[in-house]
Formats: sequence, structure tokens, C-alpha cells
Amino acid sequence: MDDARVWEFERSLWTGGPETYEALIDDQCLMVLPAVPYVYTGRQAIEAVADTPRWSEVAFSEELVVRPEEGLIVLAYKAEARREGQTYVAFCTSTLRRLAHDDWRVVQHQQTVPLAAS
Repeated sequence: MDDARVWEFERSLWTGGPETYEALIDDQCLMVLPAVPYVYTGRQAIEAVADTPRWSEVAFSEELVVRPEEGLIVLAYKAEARREGQTYVAFCTSTLRRLAHDDWRVVQHQQTVPLAAS
């Protein structure tokens, strides 16, 4: 997957609904998010998204992409998301694993909210 598609994939997870999470988050994924219970499995994250308003827009900066081995992509970036007058800023990492040709899943995601923003 080229870099443009990687960022499109990642953006869809911020703005897409539960069906996006269902399709792109691996059941074995681990996530660390700044909301109780803080550590989520893939299934817990998928279920939590069903009850969470999605972001209407998100902008990424400080984007880094590495491919440590075939079929593995690691991202790091700053996200600035907005919805209905609410703004959220976090530094994030995601790891994508290829299951088959053009079939990728998130196996790790982490968000760190800067202390000044919390």
C-alpha cells in the first residue's frame, strides 16, 4: 500500500462509522486510548465506536511511515480532529498488517494526549 492509501486508510478510522472499524480493526488488535478503560482489545474498540460520535474532520501532521518488513506498516503522526465545536489533539501510532493482497488490518493503535491539551 502506498503512502497516500495508508493515510486514507487511517483517516477512515477517524471519520468512518462502526462498519469501518468492523472491516479494518483486527479482533486481536490492542489499543491504548485516553478514555476508560484505556487499554482496549480490537473487539472492545469496535463495540465502543458504535456508541461514540465520529469526527467530522481530521487533519494529520508530523506524519511518519515505516515498513520494517514485508506486510507490516507502522505509522506515527499528530491528529487534530473536530466535531460539533469540539477539538481533539493527540499523537498517535498505528500498526497495519497485511492479511492478503490489498487486505490490511490494524493490529495496534495508541493515542497520547499532550499534557497541555488535557
